[in-house]
Amino acid sequence: MALTLDEASKLSNDMLLQGVVETIVKDSPVLQQLPFIEIVGNVLTYNQENTLPTIEFYNVGDPWTESTPTFEQKTASLKIMGGDADVDNFLKATRSNIQDLEAAVVELKAKALKDKFEETFIYGDASDNKQFDGLRKLINTTTAGDQVIAMDGTGATLTLAKLDELIDTIKGGKPDILLMSRRSRRKINALARASGGMIDTDRDRWGNFVQLWDGIPVGVNDWILDTHVLTGGVETATTGGTCSTIYAFQMGEGALCGLTGPGHLTVEPIGSLETKDASRTRIKWYCSLALFSSIKAAALIGVKD
Repeated sequence: MALTLDEASKLSNDMLLQGVVETIVKDSPVLQQLPFIEIVGNVLTYNQENTLPTIEFYNVGDPWTESTPTFEQKTASLKIMGGDADVDNFLKATRSNIQDLEAAVVELKAKALKDKFEETFIYGDASDNKQFDGLRKLINTTTAGDQVIAMDGTGATLTLAKLDELIDTIKGGKPDILLMSRRSRRKINALARASGGMIDTDRDRWGNFVQLWDGIPVGVNDWILDTHVLTGGVETATTGGTCSTIYAFQMGEGALCGLTGPGHLTVEPIGSLETKDASRTRIKWYCSLALFSSIKAAALIGVKD
């Protein structure tokens, strides 16, 4: 069964782990919703759905034509994310009357883990053996395809019509989120105001305001660059240009889903260090991404301000 990171942490009695997970999740629109499948071993081989089967009408006596969906075999490997948080024992003893220094250091490490996951979630490339493939690689915005929509051959100013086209590219229901840079979100707000309307808003469980376009949450990822380069309607570089990308995707076991090792994210007290007067806490996570159906994710590339 797939569980979100927050749901999985509730199954543990470790209060430190629950605090770290809350720190990670509350500021990440993806980790708030993305479910993770716990796998045994370090590799998952799965069949990715590429096209849907067709249904026809027939007259009496007509020959029936077989039609099945098409699949492509994919492999996703778990990767090791994490870091150590060291707290000097002298500072811990003399300054914790003002603030729990160890908790503050661990919280900062947790935020760094969240930032690294969000960056890799977009730009991860498994050709670097330390990373998993991110959304840009899973959708493959460097090649023309049905799930890659270009504003123009070299990029163009975002329009609401193109945003609606991106949403309609997702098959089997609306996307669960529209993920973009802050510049792209500002542009959507400006376009909505110029058309005489406003974007709907709601609050998530942490009290954060969430904007909605066509009922779909608008999420911001601070690692999505506004410097992509388009050539011939495909992305050819991530720096040196003025374009950005907006991603739309469904989340779940039949769509975009996270993969994790047993226990999900762990917070491990290492204890006192031999070489210095400090104690260490290790945050680690064996994780990856899998896109079980290519028609459940799409990208709008070449988005200019």
